[in-house]
Amino acid sequence: MTDSILLQAKELCWQVKDKVILDNMSFRVTAGEFVGVIGPNGSGKSSLLRCIYGKNKISSGQLELFSKPISQYDRRGLAQKVAVVLQEPPTRFELSVIDVIRMGLTPNKPLLSFDTPQDEQKIKVAANQVDLVDKLEQSFNSLSGGEKQRAMIARAILQSPELLLMDEPTNHLDVKHQIEVLELAKSLGKTVLVSIHDLNLAAAYCDRLILLDEGKILAKGQVEEVLTQTTLQEVFKVAAVVDKHPFNQKLRITFDVKPPEENASNLDGTFEQVITESVNLGKTSNG
Repeated sequence: MTDSILLQAKELCWQVKDKVILDNMSFRVTAGEFVGVIGPNGSGKSSLLRCIYGKNKISSGQLELFSKPISQYDRRGLAQKVAVVLQEPPTRFELSVIDVIRMGLTPNKPLLSFDTPQDEQKIKVAANQVDLVDKLEQSFNSLSGGEKQRAMIARAILQSPELLLMDEPTNHLDVKHQIEVLELAKSLGKTVLVSIHDLNLAAAYCDRLILLDEGKILAKGQVEEVLTQTTLQEVFKVAAVVDKHPFNQKLRITFDVKPPEENASNLDGTFEQVITESVNLGKTSNG
């Protein structure tokens, strides 16, 4: 990881009419980092990512990619720098898997140009990275949820982006496919900014976290600095115990099923009194 700043926000605000959605946000992402954006529903995670890939135009403040305001990039120029994997892969694609992946070539090719043999090879290499070579001729809509996400990641690989944005890519996936998608994203060696609901997965894969609540940054920094028992209770309204995962030694969060007000004085109780929701990342499920 280098110290070069790839993405930087300074006092970023975005509002719709009189309603402030994102309020005075400042943060930076350096090249090579895997940064997670976490927070309750409605905290502004997806809205922030939409500002970065140009769907939302910020109301005030600064948002820069490689020290250049994102507003100064045209769509093609931004697509050459930023690839996006959304939480819901498009279902309108009446295309084969190979044609969906091929779309990743578009930002870096002249308009109306034909694919070259080198392009076809790139498609196969990307498909191989996501283990979809044997499904290239299938309909995209015939794929499982996890396979669709892998296809969208292959499309992003072909864009050769500097920054990969992932908006809750593990939503609606089972545990095995959640891990597969994040393992794949991590293995690419790209700078990644991902919004994610599962705090244990965020703790396992992210280098740093940005915690949002009601459109504001409440905390940012190393995983251990952000995911504290106090913060979890204040922001997510749950009682929890934070310790080390036995398999990977990353942070593990164990949630209590009782309302937090009933447990505020009992966070040091035994683990038998809580139900763990952590993912055993070091094991493969036999179910």
